Amino acid sequence: MTACPRHALVLAGSRGPTDPVARAAGLPHKALAPIDGVPMLERVVSALFQAPGIEHVILSTDQALIEHGLGKNLTQQIEGGRITLATPKPSPSESVAHVLEGLTEGAAFPLLVTTADHPLLTGAMVEHFCGFAPDHADLVIGLAEAEVIKQRYPDAIRTFYRFKGRGYSGCNLFLMNTPKAHRVVDFWREMERHRKRPWRLVAAVGVVQLLRFVIGRLCLEDALRHLSGKIGAEIGMVAMPFAEAAIDVDKPGDLDLAEAILRARG
Repeated sequence: MTACPRHALVLAGSRGPTDPVARAAGLPHKALAPIDGVPMLERVVSALFQAPGIEHVILSTDQALIEHGLGKNLTQQIEGGRITLATPKPSPSESVAHVLEGLTEGAAFPLLVTTADHPLLTGAMVEHFCGFAPDHADLVIGLAEAEVIKQRYPDAIRTFYRFKGRGYSGCNLFLMNTPKAHRVVDFWREMERHRKRPWRLVAAVGVVQLLRFVIGRLCLEDALRHLSGKIGAEIGMVAMPFAEAAIDVDKPGDLDLAEAILRARG
């Protein structure tokens, strides 16, 4: 088991007042939506500081959240230097790149990255993810198998990516271990830029591998190995045994589910 990194980045950019979660909560920013009485963002930051090793959180957020007010706890942590603010960019990948550019190389890595709409995150989840992250990987992603999620929450609506008969859902947990993680972020930015030009995406990923994925013949390990070779940085993964790690809040129905889960936790 390896320790969690000292620094963590929370992506808390806003899609504006049209965001369905912000609109349902009647607030200017999704991250302020309360789950069982506590704003999502505050729950995420609290979970990070409960993980052993994490001492500093970088909060990438916009003026709408700051002007509305971050609450007493987060404000005190900003004043005490445990939280620093960063200006978000138009996309998540650009926001991550912007933060990395502002950190000295010695302080930038390793860096844990998560999102503000992850209110079910716990310190134990973060500790498990970091502890089982392969040391040799330049970037590590957290994934939960479909069976883990469905067994615990059979009615939860999640997006699963199918690899050779096995479904996986992202957990919004990323560990940037080495400076080579920059290459993955650059590739991510390219993919975001070409999202309206599918042929560019196909060319970047590779036609053969994409076809194998479509027909269900591509396993996750092969996919990560292929992408690692394309990008020039090794991508690893951690299978998360926590179903809640894959439940973020993207729509109003997720608010109800997250609240029910937290109340059941007591």
